[in-house]
Amino acid sequence: MIDIKLFRTDPELVKKSETLRGNDPKIVDEIIELDKEVRDLKTKSEELKADLNKKSKSIATLPNGDEKLAILAETKELSKTSKEAAAKTTQLEETLNELLYKVQNITTEAPEGGEDDYIVVKEIGNNDLAKNNTDTIRDHLEIGEKIDAIDSERGVKVSGSRFYYLKGIGARLELALLNFAMDTALKNGFIPMITPTLVRPEIMKGTGFLGAHADEIYRLREPDEAYLVGTSEVALAGYHSDEIIELDSEKPLRYAGWSSCFRREAGSYGKDTRGIIRVHQFNKIEMFSYVAPEYAETEHKNLLALEEQILTELGLPYRVIDTAAGDLGSSAARKFDCEAWLPSQNRYLELTSTSNCTTFQARRLNIRYRPAQGDNDKTTTPVATLNGTLATTRFLVAILENFQTADGGITVPKPLQKYLDGLEVIEPTK
Repeated sequence: MIDIKLFRTDPELVKKSETLRGNDPKIVDEIIELDKEVRDLKTKSEELKADLNKKSKSIATLPNGDEKLAILAETKELSKTSKEAAAKTTQLEETLNELLYKVQNITTEAPEGGEDDYIVVKEIGNNDLAKNNTDTIRDHLEIGEKIDAIDSERGVKVSGSRFYYLKGIGARLELALLNFAMDTALKNGFIPMITPTLVRPEIMKGTGFLGAHADEIYRLREPDEAYLVGTSEVALAGYHSDEIIELDSEKPLRYAGWSSCFRREAGSYGKDTRGIIRVHQFNKIEMFSYVAPEYAETEHKNLLALEEQILTELGLPYRVIDTAAGDLGSSAARKFDCEAWLPSQNRYLELTSTSNCTTFQARRLNIRYRPAQGDNDKTTTPVATLNGTLATTRFLVAILENFQTADGGITVPKPLQKYLDGLEVIEPTK
């Protein structure tokens, strides 16, 4: 949620952000008008209460008679008017909050445009595997089946399209990847968390996932009324909801969440239907940071650096892109994606993303901290929240393709070998 003060002091900034995102900026004027109406009505309510209190006190000093009866009649009418004004104020405040929840986070640094208007920040690694051997490259599913690691056919039989089984070395390879990522997180000051995969509606709404992409989320209806998370970001953001947290102004509070994740993939009919690129269920290690707002940009760079570190240590060729404003999630002010090279398709595939959500989520979830301004200062202010993927099931796609051998096996990336009892090469079994 955006601070209402920003609508009053710099409405053009909010309008610019909404326009960059491809939204109608007229909602800003609606909010400003309604905010003024609410404030005016509150002032009127306070004046009515003050007048009512004054008249009520005067009644006790009056003798019984016509004057006292008249004052009693006035106070009765004032009381009715005051209650009506209070009810109207509550109604308008609810409407105002509904409008405020529709406005996405302020973005001013992201590139203009939509999904295809990203800016490539850097490219790292050798992408010649597909360019020089296009006739001999196998895709990840073919390799996964040859080493008996992926079973999509039975996944569809049991659960439907976009489901799969990781079996044998496939399951072990994913566990190796996730443990490698969690160990990296531990070395960098993250608190490991196994998070819930079901969350309450208010938590899902507070993190900003029930906007334009709400149809991507699995929902459990009555009697449960809960959502399946698509990322542990949701549970980690909700972890400190309605709390004042202890926070060193220069040091982030960091969590690394390990969870299963679920996405409906609504609207992706026909896209990446082969293999495990775009699936309904997957596992992920997600970084989540709480930090003083003035250090949010620095922490964003730190999270991106850790994502790049993982990709570099694995030996995957990748690029970093600066996501355009029109392709940002509602809570992100800025987002960088890391995309690994996919030899079989001669293109890049998104593996990680990291977002700076500034104070947007914290305001909606009521998460605050007390800046160090003196021992007796009790002022609190919203924190900034950031998130970033450290590893996920989709990494296996890039690993299988970029480390494939001529006979259809793979060379195990060195950082993962210690988690696989020193296994260096996975030979094909079919």
